[in-house]
Amino acid sequence: MLERYFVRPDSVDCIRSAWIGASIEKYVEWLARQGYAARTVLRRVPLLMKFGEFARQHGVSTVEELPSQVEGFALHWLEKHGQGCQTDQARAKVKEEARNPVNQMLALVIPGFQDQGRSRANDPFQDAAPGFFDYLRQERGLSEKSIVLYRATLRALEKYVGEIGMGELQSLSPVILSGFFTEKSDSLSKTSIKNRCGMLRVFLRYLHREHIVGRDLGPTLDSPRIYRLSGIPRSITWDEVRRMLEGVDRRTPGGKRDYAILLLLVTYGLRGREVAALTVDDIDWRRERLRVPERKADHSTAYPLSPIVGEAILDYLQHGRPQTSERPIFFRTLAPCKPMTCNGVSSRASHYLHKAGIPVSRPGSHTLRHTCVQRLVDADFSLKAIGDYVGHHSPASTQIYAKVAVEALREVNSGLGEEVL
Repeated sequence: MLERYFVRPDSVDCIRSAWIGASIEKYVEWLARQGYAARTVLRRVPLLMKFGEFARQHGVSTVEELPSQVEGFALHWLEKHGQGCQTDQARAKVKEEARNPVNQMLALVIPGFQDQGRSRANDPFQDAAPGFFDYLRQERGLSEKSIVLYRATLRALEKYVGEIGMGELQSLSPVILSGFFTEKSDSLSKTSIKNRCGMLRVFLRYLHREHIVGRDLGPTLDSPRIYRLSGIPRSITWDEVRRMLEGVDRRTPGGKRDYAILLLLVTYGLRGREVAALTVDDIDWRRERLRVPERKADHSTAYPLSPIVGEAILDYLQHGRPQTSERPIFFRTLAPCKPMTCNGVSSRASHYLHKAGIPVSRPGSHTLRHTCVQRLVDADFSLKAIGDYVGHHSPASTQIYAKVAVEALREVNSGLGEEVL
Protein backbone atom coordinates (compact mmCIF):
# COMPACT_ATOMS: atom_id res chain seq x y z
CA MET A 1 0.00 0.00 0.00
CA LEU A 2 2.87 2.41 0.72
CA GLU A 3 4.06 2.08 -2.90
CA ARG A 4 0.75 3.58 -3.99
CA TYR A 5 1.73 6.92 -2.43
CA PHE A 6 5.55 6.93 -2.29
CA VAL A 7 7.34 6.53 -5.64
CA ARG A 8 10.90 6.27 -4.34
CA PRO A 9 11.78 2.81 -2.96
CA ASP A 10 14.09 4.30 -0.32
CA SER A 11 11.14 6.29 1.10
CA VAL A 12 9.11 3.10 1.45
CA ASP A 13 12.08 1.29 3.00
CA CYS A 14 12.59 4.14 5.48
CA ILE A 15 8.98 3.96 6.66
CA ARG A 16 8.95 0.17 6.97
CA SER A 17 12.26 0.10 8.84
CA ALA A 18 10.99 2.55 11.48
CA TRP A 19 10.16 0.92 14.80
CA ILE A 20 6.48 1.88 14.35
CA GLY A 21 6.59 1.22 10.60
CA ALA A 22 4.05 -1.63 10.75
CA SER A 23 1.60 0.61 12.63
CA ILE A 24 2.07 3.41 10.10
CA GLU A 25 1.46 1.05 7.17
CA LYS A 26 -1.70 -0.27 8.80
CA TYR A 27 -2.87 3.33 9.24
CA VAL A 28 -2.15 4.11 5.58
CA GLU A 29 -4.28 1.12 4.55
CA TRP A 30 -7.10 2.46 6.73
CA LEU A 31 -6.81 5.94 5.20
CA ALA A 32 -7.08 4.41 1.73
CA ARG A 33 -10.19 2.42 2.67
CA GLN A 34 -11.79 5.55 4.11
CA GLY A 35 -11.22 7.49 0.90
CA TYR A 36 -8.67 10.03 2.15
CA ALA A 37 -6.85 11.99 -0.54
CA ALA A 38 -3.24 11.15 -1.39
CA ARG A 39 -2.09 14.56 -0.16
CA THR A 40 -3.49 13.71 3.28
CA VAL A 41 -1.49 10.48 3.39
CA LEU A 42 1.67 12.26 2.25
CA ARG A 43 1.21 14.88 4.97
CA ARG A 44 0.42 12.50 7.82
CA VAL A 45 3.04 9.78 7.33
CA PRO A 46 6.03 12.13 7.96
CA LEU A 47 4.23 13.43 11.06
CA LEU A 48 3.82 9.89 12.38
CA MET A 49 7.48 9.17 11.68
CA LYS A 50 8.38 12.19 13.82
CA PHE A 51 6.02 10.95 16.53
CA GLY A 52 7.85 7.62 16.57
CA GLU A 53 11.21 9.39 16.90
CA PHE A 54 9.84 11.61 19.69
CA ALA A 55 8.50 8.62 21.62
CA ARG A 56 11.76 6.66 21.24
CA GLN A 57 13.76 9.65 22.53
CA HIS A 58 11.53 9.66 25.62
CA GLY A 59 12.23 6.04 26.44
CA VAL A 60 9.25 4.34 24.80
CA SER A 61 10.03 0.95 23.28
CA THR A 62 6.62 -0.68 22.72
CA VAL A 63 3.50 0.36 20.84
CA GLU A 64 1.41 -0.11 24.00
CA GLU A 65 3.38 2.71 25.69
CA LEU A 66 2.74 5.23 22.90
CA PRO A 67 -0.47 6.79 24.35
CA SER A 68 1.58 8.35 27.15
CA GLN A 69 3.46 10.44 24.57
CA VAL A 70 0.53 11.91 22.62
CA GLU A 71 0.09 15.12 24.59
CA GLY A 72 3.82 15.70 24.89
CA PHE A 73 4.22 15.31 21.14
CA ALA A 74 1.32 17.71 20.50
CA LEU A 75 3.07 20.35 22.63
CA HIS A 76 6.36 19.64 20.85
CA TRP A 77 4.61 20.07 17.50
CA LEU A 78 3.09 23.35 18.67
CA GLU A 79 6.53 24.69 19.64
CA LYS A 80 7.89 23.94 16.17
CA HIS A 81 4.88 24.90 14.03
CA GLY A 82 2.82 27.31 16.11
CA GLN A 83 5.09 30.35 16.34
CA GLY A 84 2.73 32.47 14.27
CA CYS A 85 -0.41 31.58 16.23
CA GLN A 86 -1.94 34.64 17.89
CA THR A 87 -4.96 33.08 19.63
CA ASP A 88 -5.67 30.08 21.85
CA GLN A 89 -7.96 28.74 19.14
CA ALA A 90 -5.18 28.82 16.55
CA ARG A 91 -2.74 27.10 18.92
CA ALA A 92 -5.33 24.43 19.74
CA LYS A 93 -5.78 23.79 16.01
CA VAL A 94 -2.05 23.21 15.54
CA LYS A 95 -2.00 20.75 18.45
CA GLU A 96 -5.00 18.92 17.02
CA GLU A 97 -3.24 18.61 13.66
CA ALA A 98 -0.61 16.53 15.45
CA ARG A 99 -2.88 14.75 17.89
CA ASN A 100 -5.59 13.58 15.47
CA PRO A 101 -3.54 11.32 13.12
CA VAL A 102 -1.60 9.88 16.06
CA ASN A 103 -4.78 8.99 17.92
CA GLN A 104 -6.33 7.52 14.77
CA MET A 105 -3.30 5.27 14.29
CA LEU A 106 -3.25 4.19 17.94
CA ALA A 107 -6.96 3.32 17.80
CA LEU A 108 -6.14 0.88 14.99
CA VAL A 109 -3.18 -0.86 16.61
CA ILE A 110 -4.01 -0.81 20.35
CA PRO A 111 -7.18 -2.71 21.38
CA GLY A 112 -9.46 -0.60 23.56
CA PHE A 113 -7.54 2.63 22.99
CA GLN A 114 -9.57 5.78 23.59
CA ASP A 115 -8.68 9.33 22.63
CA GLN A 116 -8.54 10.82 26.11
CA GLY A 117 -7.65 14.28 24.90
CA ARG A 118 -10.67 14.50 22.63
CA SER A 119 -13.12 13.13 25.19
CA ARG A 120 -12.15 15.94 27.55
CA ALA A 121 -12.67 18.52 24.83
CA ASN A 122 -16.15 17.17 24.17
CA ASP A 123 -17.41 17.97 27.66
CA PRO A 124 -17.77 21.69 28.42
CA PHE A 125 -16.96 22.83 31.96
CA GLN A 126 -15.08 19.54 32.40
CA ASP A 127 -12.79 20.94 35.11
CA ALA A 128 -15.36 23.07 36.94
CA ALA A 129 -18.23 20.53 36.90
CA PRO A 130 -16.66 17.16 36.02
CA GLY A 131 -19.59 15.00 37.11
CA PHE A 132 -22.43 16.77 35.32
CA PHE A 133 -22.73 14.49 32.29
CA ASP A 134 -22.53 11.38 34.48
CA TYR A 135 -25.34 12.94 36.51
CA LEU A 136 -27.44 13.31 33.35
CA ARG A 137 -26.88 9.67 32.41
CA GLN A 138 -27.07 7.97 35.79
CA GLU A 139 -29.48 10.07 37.85
CA ARG A 140 -31.71 11.63 35.20
CA GLY A 141 -31.50 8.68 32.83
CA LEU A 142 -31.12 10.80 29.69
CA SER A 143 -30.35 9.26 26.31
CA GLU A 144 -27.16 10.09 24.44
CA LYS A 145 -29.20 12.11 21.92
CA SER A 146 -30.42 14.35 24.75
CA ILE A 147 -26.93 14.62 26.21
CA VAL A 148 -25.65 15.85 22.84
CA LEU A 149 -28.10 18.77 23.11
CA TYR A 150 -26.92 19.57 26.64
CA ARG A 151 -23.32 19.46 25.46
CA ALA A 152 -24.03 21.91 22.62
CA THR A 153 -25.85 24.33 24.94
CA LEU A 154 -23.13 24.28 27.59
CA ARG A 155 -20.40 24.60 25.00
CA ALA A 156 -22.07 27.79 23.76
CA LEU A 157 -22.22 29.10 27.34
CA GLU A 158 -18.59 28.11 27.96
CA LYS A 159 -17.50 29.98 24.85
CA TYR A 160 -19.49 33.07 25.86
CA VAL A 161 -18.13 33.29 29.41
CA GLY A 162 -14.64 32.90 27.96
CA GLU A 163 -15.25 35.77 25.55
CA ILE A 164 -16.34 38.11 28.35
CA GLY A 165 -13.42 37.10 30.58
CA MET A 166 -15.37 35.37 33.35
CA GLY A 167 -12.87 33.23 35.22
CA GLU A 168 -14.82 30.95 37.55
CA LEU A 169 -18.34 29.54 37.57
CA GLN A 170 -18.80 31.18 40.96
CA SER A 171 -18.92 34.47 39.05
CA LEU A 172 -22.06 33.48 37.14
CA SER A 173 -24.88 35.96 37.66
CA PRO A 174 -28.33 36.73 36.23
CA VAL A 175 -26.75 39.58 34.25
CA ILE A 176 -24.24 37.25 32.58
CA LEU A 177 -26.94 34.68 31.78
CA SER A 178 -29.15 37.40 30.34
CA GLY A 179 -26.27 38.61 28.18
CA PHE A 180 -25.70 35.08 26.95
CA PHE A 181 -29.27 34.73 25.74
CA THR A 182 -29.28 38.22 24.23
CA GLU A 183 -26.08 37.75 22.22
CA LYS A 184 -26.19 34.03 21.38
CA SER A 185 -29.84 33.35 20.59
CA ASP A 186 -30.54 35.58 17.59
CA SER A 187 -30.73 32.65 15.19
CA LEU A 188 -32.81 30.44 17.49
CA SER A 189 -36.56 29.97 17.45
CA LYS A 190 -38.63 30.57 20.58
CA THR A 191 -38.93 26.83 21.06
CA SER A 192 -35.14 26.40 20.88
CA ILE A 193 -34.63 29.24 23.36
CA LYS A 194 -37.14 27.66 25.73
CA ASN A 195 -35.35 24.31 25.47
CA ARG A 196 -32.01 26.01 26.08
CA CYS A 197 -33.42 27.66 29.21
CA GLY A 198 -34.60 24.29 30.48
CA MET A 199 -31.20 22.68 29.99
CA LEU A 200 -29.40 25.55 31.69
CA ARG A 201 -31.78 25.34 34.67
CA VAL A 202 -30.78 21.70 35.11
CA PHE A 203 -27.09 22.66 34.93
CA LEU A 204 -27.46 25.56 37.36
CA ARG A 205 -29.43 23.43 39.80
CA TYR A 206 -26.65 20.82 39.68
CA LEU A 207 -23.98 23.46 40.32
CA HIS A 208 -25.86 24.60 43.42
CA ARG A 209 -26.42 21.05 44.65
CA GLU A 210 -22.71 20.29 44.36
CA HIS A 211 -21.82 23.59 46.12
CA ILE A 212 -19.98 24.84 43.04
CA VAL A 213 -22.02 28.06 43.17
CA GLY A 214 -23.60 29.75 46.15
CA ARG A 215 -27.22 29.83 44.93
CA ASP A 216 -29.45 28.27 42.32
CA LEU A 217 -29.66 30.74 39.43
CA GLY A 218 -32.15 28.61 37.49
CA PRO A 219 -35.25 30.51 38.66
CA THR A 220 -33.76 33.75 37.27
CA LEU A 221 -34.06 32.45 33.69
CA ASP A 222 -37.22 33.60 31.92
CA SER A 223 -38.37 31.30 29.13
CA PRO A 224 -40.26 32.87 26.22
CA ARG A 225 -43.99 32.25 26.11
CA ILE A 226 -45.01 30.04 23.23
CA TYR A 227 -48.61 30.09 22.07
CA ARG A 228 -50.04 27.24 20.07
CA LEU A 229 -50.27 27.99 16.33
CA SER A 230 -48.63 31.38 16.87
CA GLY A 231 -46.04 31.01 14.11
CA ILE A 232 -46.11 30.98 10.34
CA PRO A 233 -44.44 28.08 8.47
CA ARG A 234 -41.28 29.27 6.74
CA SER A 235 -41.97 27.95 3.24
CA ILE A 236 -40.72 29.27 -0.10
CA THR A 237 -42.41 29.56 -3.50
CA TRP A 238 -42.20 26.88 -6.15
CA ASP A 239 -40.29 29.26 -8.41
CA GLU A 240 -37.72 29.62 -5.63
CA VAL A 241 -37.56 25.82 -5.39
CA ARG A 242 -36.72 25.64 -9.09
CA ARG A 243 -34.07 28.34 -8.67
CA MET A 244 -32.53 26.44 -5.78
CA LEU A 245 -32.40 23.17 -7.76
CA GLU A 246 -30.84 24.94 -10.74
CA GLY A 247 -27.94 25.94 -8.48
CA VAL A 248 -26.86 22.32 -7.94
CA ASP A 249 -23.87 21.19 -10.03
CA ARG A 250 -25.03 17.69 -10.92
CA ARG A 251 -21.75 16.85 -12.69
CA THR A 252 -20.00 16.17 -9.38
CA PRO A 253 -20.61 13.29 -6.93
CA GLY A 254 -21.58 15.78 -4.23
CA GLY A 255 -23.95 17.56 -6.59
CA LYS A 256 -25.65 14.31 -7.59
CA ARG A 257 -26.14 13.48 -3.92
CA ASP A 258 -27.41 16.93 -2.99
CA TYR A 259 -29.86 17.06 -5.90
CA ALA A 260 -31.42 13.77 -4.80
CA ILE A 261 -31.60 14.97 -1.19
CA LEU A 262 -33.30 18.25 -2.11
CA LEU A 263 -35.86 16.44 -4.27
CA LEU A 264 -36.69 14.03 -1.43
CA LEU A 265 -37.17 16.90 1.00
CA VAL A 266 -39.41 19.00 -1.22
CA THR A 267 -41.33 16.18 -2.94
CA TYR A 268 -42.24 14.08 0.08
CA GLY A 269 -41.81 16.62 2.88
CA LEU A 270 -39.36 14.35 4.68
CA ARG A 271 -37.51 15.41 7.80
CA GLY A 272 -33.74 15.70 7.62
CA ARG A 273 -33.22 12.68 9.87
CA GLU A 274 -35.60 10.62 7.72
CA VAL A 275 -33.53 11.34 4.61
CA ALA A 276 -30.30 10.52 6.46
CA ALA A 277 -31.79 7.21 7.66
CA LEU A 278 -32.80 5.98 4.19
CA THR A 279 -31.06 2.81 3.03
CA VAL A 280 -30.80 1.08 -0.33
CA ASP A 281 -33.26 -1.49 1.05
CA ASP A 282 -35.95 1.19 1.36
CA ILE A 283 -36.32 1.54 -2.42
CA ASP A 284 -38.30 -1.08 -4.33
CA TRP A 285 -37.23 -0.37 -7.90
CA ARG A 286 -39.46 -3.05 -9.41
CA ARG A 287 -42.64 -1.77 -7.77
CA GLU A 288 -41.45 1.86 -7.84
CA ARG A 289 -42.00 2.37 -4.12
CA LEU A 290 -40.13 4.39 -1.51
CA ARG A 291 -40.38 3.30 2.11
CA VAL A 292 -39.60 5.75 4.92
CA PRO A 293 -39.14 3.69 8.10
CA GLU A 294 -37.63 6.16 10.58
CA ARG A 295 -40.70 8.26 11.34
CA LYS A 296 -42.06 9.55 14.61
CA ALA A 297 -43.96 7.12 16.86
CA ASP A 298 -42.03 4.24 15.23
CA HIS A 299 -44.25 3.98 12.16
CA SER A 300 -43.33 3.91 8.49
CA THR A 301 -44.77 5.37 5.29
CA ALA A 302 -44.65 4.04 1.73
CA TYR A 303 -44.77 6.41 -1.25
CA PRO A 304 -44.92 5.95 -5.00
CA LEU A 305 -41.41 6.62 -6.25
CA SER A 306 -41.56 9.77 -8.37
CA PRO A 307 -39.70 9.30 -11.69
CA ILE A 308 -37.62 12.46 -11.22
CA VAL A 309 -36.70 11.47 -7.66
CA GLY A 310 -35.93 7.91 -8.71
CA GLU A 311 -33.70 9.08 -11.56
CA ALA A 312 -31.79 11.42 -9.24
CA ILE A 313 -31.21 8.69 -6.64
CA LEU A 314 -30.17 6.19 -9.31
CA ASP A 315 -27.73 8.69 -10.83
CA TYR A 316 -26.12 9.18 -7.42
CA LEU A 317 -25.99 5.45 -6.65
CA GLN A 318 -24.34 4.67 -9.98
CA HIS A 319 -22.04 7.66 -10.40
CA GLY A 320 -21.62 9.43 -7.04
CA ARG A 321 -21.97 7.12 -4.05
CA PRO A 322 -18.74 5.65 -2.63
CA GLN A 323 -18.09 1.94 -3.13
CA THR A 324 -19.12 0.54 0.25
CA SER A 325 -20.96 -2.42 1.72
CA GLU A 326 -22.87 -0.19 4.14
CA ARG A 327 -26.59 0.21 3.48
CA PRO A 328 -27.33 3.95 3.95
CA ILE A 329 -27.96 5.74 0.66
CA PHE A 330 -26.24 9.05 1.33
CA PHE A 331 -22.59 9.43 2.33
CA ARG A 332 -20.24 12.30 3.02
CA THR A 333 -18.04 13.38 0.14
CA LEU A 334 -15.06 14.05 2.43
CA ALA A 335 -13.06 11.33 4.14
CA PRO A 336 -13.60 9.43 6.28
CA CYS A 337 -16.39 7.74 4.33
CA LYS A 338 -19.38 7.91 6.68
CA PRO A 339 -23.16 8.10 6.23
CA MET A 340 -24.66 11.57 6.31
CA THR A 341 -26.31 12.81 9.48
CA CYS A 342 -29.52 14.80 9.83
CA ASN A 343 -27.43 17.93 10.44
CA GLY A 344 -25.52 17.23 7.24
CA VAL A 345 -28.76 16.96 5.27
CA SER A 346 -30.05 20.22 6.73
CA SER A 347 -26.77 22.02 6.04
CA ARG A 348 -26.94 21.07 2.36
CA ALA A 349 -30.45 22.50 2.10
CA SER A 350 -29.29 25.67 3.86
CA HIS A 351 -26.30 25.93 1.51
CA TYR A 352 -28.39 25.90 -1.66
CA LEU A 353 -31.02 28.25 -0.25
CA HIS A 354 -28.26 30.76 0.50
CA LYS A 355 -26.62 30.13 -2.86
CA ALA A 356 -29.88 30.90 -4.66
CA GLY A 357 -30.29 34.11 -2.66
CA ILE A 358 -33.62 33.01 -1.19
CA PRO A 359 -34.44 34.99 1.97
CA VAL A 360 -35.84 32.69 4.63
CA SER A 361 -35.60 32.59 8.41
CA ARG A 362 -33.46 29.71 9.73
CA PRO A 363 -32.99 27.94 6.37
CA GLY A 364 -32.60 24.19 6.40
CA SER A 365 -34.30 20.90 5.61
CA HIS A 366 -37.48 21.97 7.40
CA THR A 367 -37.81 24.90 4.99
CA LEU A 368 -38.37 22.42 2.17
CA ARG A 369 -40.63 20.25 4.33
CA HIS A 370 -42.80 23.30 5.03
CA THR A 371 -42.78 24.13 1.33
CA CYS A 372 -44.08 20.67 0.46
CA VAL A 373 -46.89 20.93 3.00
CA GLN A 374 -47.84 24.45 1.94
CA ARG A 375 -48.07 23.32 -1.69
CA LEU A 376 -50.49 20.58 -0.66
CA VAL A 377 -52.54 23.09 1.35
CA ASP A 378 -52.70 25.43 -1.65
CA ALA A 379 -53.90 22.48 -3.76
CA ASP A 380 -56.87 22.04 -1.35
CA PHE A 381 -55.90 18.66 0.07
CA SER A 382 -57.51 17.90 3.42
CA LEU A 383 -55.41 18.44 6.55
CA LYS A 384 -55.87 14.74 7.40
CA ALA A 385 -54.44 13.68 4.02
CA ILE A 386 -51.57 16.16 4.35
CA GLY A 387 -50.72 15.00 7.87
CA ASP A 388 -50.65 11.38 6.76
CA TYR A 389 -48.50 12.25 3.74
CA VAL A 390 -45.75 14.02 5.69
CA GLY A 391 -45.92 11.80 8.77
CA HIS A 392 -47.44 14.19 11.31
CA HIS A 393 -48.07 12.30 14.55
CA SER A 394 -50.82 14.69 15.64
CA PRO A 395 -53.45 16.61 13.61
CA ALA A 396 -52.42 19.72 15.56
CA SER A 397 -49.09 19.68 13.71
CA THR A 398 -50.90 20.24 10.42
CA GLN A 399 -53.40 22.84 11.62
CA ILE A 400 -50.86 25.66 11.57
CA TYR A 401 -50.84 25.50 7.75
CA ALA A 402 -54.56 26.33 7.68
CA LYS A 403 -54.02 29.71 9.36
CA VAL A 404 -53.38 31.62 6.16
CA ALA A 405 -53.76 31.16 2.43
CA VAL A 406 -50.16 31.96 1.59
CA GLU A 407 -50.64 32.25 -2.17
CA ALA A 408 -53.64 34.55 -1.70
CA LEU A 409 -51.64 36.78 0.59
CA ARG A 410 -48.86 36.97 -1.98
CA GLU A 411 -51.41 38.15 -4.57
CA VAL A 412 -52.66 40.86 -2.21
CA ASN A 413 -49.08 41.95 -1.51
CA SER A 414 -48.39 42.27 -5.24
CA GLY A 415 -51.55 44.32 -5.87
CA LEU A 416 -53.54 41.56 -7.56
CA GLY A 417 -56.08 41.60 -4.78
CA GLU A 418 -57.19 45.19 -5.41
CA GLU A 419 -59.99 44.03 -7.67
CA VAL A 420 -61.98 42.84 -4.66
CA LEU A 421 -62.10 46.34 -3.17
